[in-house]
Amino acid sequence: MRTGFQQNDLDFFTGLSLSGSLRKTGFGYRTGYRQDGLSTGESLDGSFRKSKSDFQRCDLDVSPGQSLDESFRKSKSGVCKGSSRFLSSNKFTPITKRAFKMLKYCARNLLELDVFTQSLEDWILENALADSTISEQSFNSPFEIDELRKLDIALEGILFQQLFRMPCSFFNSSELKEEEYFALEDFLHTIAVGLWHTFWHKSTPLPFFVTCPRHPWSKFYTVERAISRGRIAELSGAALIYKAGNDPHIAWDQVVQFALFKPDIMLGNKLGLSSSILCEALFYGFHILISRRLSKHCPISSDSVFILVLDSKFGGVVKLGGDLRQLELNLENPYEAVSEWFKVHAEVSVSPVDRIWNKLGNANWGDLGTLQLLLATFYSIAHSHGPPRKSIASLAAGHGLRLQKRRIAYCLVESENEIVRPEPYGYQQGEIVELDNDGDAAFTNHASRSMLQEGDLIQVDDQQWGERSFRIQECLVEVKTLYYSAVSLENPSQLLTLYVGAHPSRLEPSWEDMSLWYQVQRQTKVLNILKQAGISSKNLPEIVASGKILHSGLCRKESPVERCDHPWCGTPILVTYPVGEPLSSIVSQDGPFSSEETTRCCRDCLAALRSARMANIQHGDICPENIIRVSDSQGSSSSFLYVPIAWGHAVLEDRDSPAINLLFSSAHALQHGKLCPSSDVESLVYLLYFLSGGNMQQQDSIESALQLRQRCWAKRLIQRQLGEVSTLLKAFADYVDSLCGTPYPVDYDGWLKRLDNAVNESSVERGKLIEQVGMTMRIEDVPGSSRISERGA
Repeated sequence: MRTGFQQNDLDFFTGLSLSGSLRKTGFGYRTGYRQDGLSTGESLDGSFRKSKSDFQRCDLDVSPGQSLDESFRKSKSGVCKGSSRFLSSNKFTPITKRAFKMLKYCARNLLELDVFTQSLEDWILENALADSTISEQSFNSPFEIDELRKLDIALEGILFQQLFRMPCSFFNSSELKEEEYFALEDFLHTIAVGLWHTFWHKSTPLPFFVTCPRHPWSKFYTVERAISRGRIAELSGAALIYKAGNDPHIAWDQVVQFALFKPDIMLGNKLGLSSSILCEALFYGFHILISRRLSKHCPISSDSVFILVLDSKFGGVVKLGGDLRQLELNLENPYEAVSEWFKVHAEVSVSPVDRIWNKLGNANWGDLGTLQLLLATFYSIAHSHGPPRKSIASLAAGHGLRLQKRRIAYCLVESENEIVRPEPYGYQQGEIVELDNDGDAAFTNHASRSMLQEGDLIQVDDQQWGERSFRIQECLVEVKTLYYSAVSLENPSQLLTLYVGAHPSRLEPSWEDMSLWYQVQRQTKVLNILKQAGISSKNLPEIVASGKILHSGLCRKESPVERCDHPWCGTPILVTYPVGEPLSSIVSQDGPFSSEETTRCCRDCLAALRSARMANIQHGDICPENIIRVSDSQGSSSSFLYVPIAWGHAVLEDRDSPAINLLFSSAHALQHGKLCPSSDVESLVYLLYFLSGGNMQQQDSIESALQLRQRCWAKRLIQRQLGEVSTLLKAFADYVDSLCGTPYPVDYDGWLKRLDNAVNESSVERGKLIEQVGMTMRIEDVPGSSRISERGA
């Protein structure tokens, strides 16, 4: 009777039916395997343990690693972007048929938690309490404190809202159990939704759901269903499940992460998890790893699993990893064999236990305990869906800008020794004065780096046209820059881009203000050189105004080159045209570009680089943040125009150095700190690779960035990716590859002609298609056929 129950449950557990000798009784299993020639001392990969090298040749993907900068991408199994690649087959190293049967035998016979705990508890106690004088567990934590700090910074401003509060009571009852599981379910769902929309896809629905099992081989229940069937007390926790299409059947190989929920996870152990709770967490983790190995269509390509261990107050994380092919199964006692595998081959990490929910039942989202759960879930999602579009490091990099905005919001000004609130100039402390309402109130209330608000009026002392006025429309914030959209009072229908530089007195102590110098003063110089050379292009930004802010009130400077004590006095301003959305934001929100838009972007950027090259200027900082997409007043996609901005790091002469970007700078710029004639177009190829959906792996050094470029060009990975988009772009990448690092000039005219023809042909084909759908529409009325042709001409 017991054997039949186990067999049915195992079929559900693995998602597969048993075959061969496994359909027999318990005695038949043993006999069947011995007939296959596998003795008790034989390992699962079909070889005896002669040397360690026998196992090293087929090592599996290891854990995601300790780096928050997408280091899981370095795993040997190749965690790749998107989930579709995991649906066809399991990415684990193949195992023999005999080893497959042995794992299945182990899965169906390793069912008793008490026996498992007895076989492993001594080893747990030996490692967890190796030295009673040390108030820490000897198991390593799966996370470094710096990782958790970086995640905390990256999640600034991200809302995690748990609606079901975790009940806090000393009495255990069925009603309390129901409330706890509702809160647990909502807690895990909130974590998954928040991380998914923050790092992976902002608008794509969550590809996971939360459900609850009773034991490792049981079916899954929603909390409502478990309550209706009277099984709420039997639930052991909650699992984050990968959605496998419309199939209502849930197998254990779909478990992305499991949360073990117990009444008390410490049981008097002030140092951390109790040994019995830790054994139970490893019991579930081992079954999840086996289920992934036995599945033919496992969506998760990793031999490690994170188990969250929770009660109604505290929580921690247990990470289990290891190569199951090194499991030497003892048919007489599978528990002993598994225990030996844990002791020799498994990698077990245990985090400190910390408070998760406060006394009101609300999660402490910014505290250490909850950050551990968030980071474990982040890595678990990365195992099932590949690297995120936004890394933790990239979001954490925006902390400086967010800090600046916060300081601006409180109108703070740095003095030499302290931070003080600015006061109107020319009045004694404590004096009651009447404010000048005729002037611009924004200047009297904001500091030198204050954030302008919508509707603020800016008066600029233009170097060429005298005093000009602009009204702020919107604040545009990117990871590295802060600028505004504005309109001139002379032409309020045209949107402009307005940059506010750093006060001249602040340039020396602050690198951040020095970057503003490149953004305003240096870019003003470059755009003026283009203007004076008579170079004008729709693909280049046009300088509208440049000068210094005219602040309200009395200015006490004695000469035009001096400054008074007003925080705005002497602050430089640059106003350019047009206004657009950076490509980095577009890809983050909408995903990769279409073939037509990628080709159009290549053409427009190449045209801009050609125009600048006519004045012996190279951009030096081509990247998604520095290319904007501009649309016409109707917002038609056929009228999109791509314009390189941020010309502050442009190279005018040999002594100038370009900006260094580990992802998009040319190999020559990374290696020598200088540009060669093809550096900008090489960066443009990397940009096209990014826009077409290529996986840009974050680098941590110039050496690793150079190695990545060498590997990508040698294996033609870039050409292969662009070839899926356009044969012309693939040919362009081959051409750039032949020029990289050489002194030969770029054939801008020839490639612009080819790209222009390709864009116009696609526009005409789309126009013809629209004409076929609407017979009354003439082809010359289609925006994609006439305007683009004129623009390309």
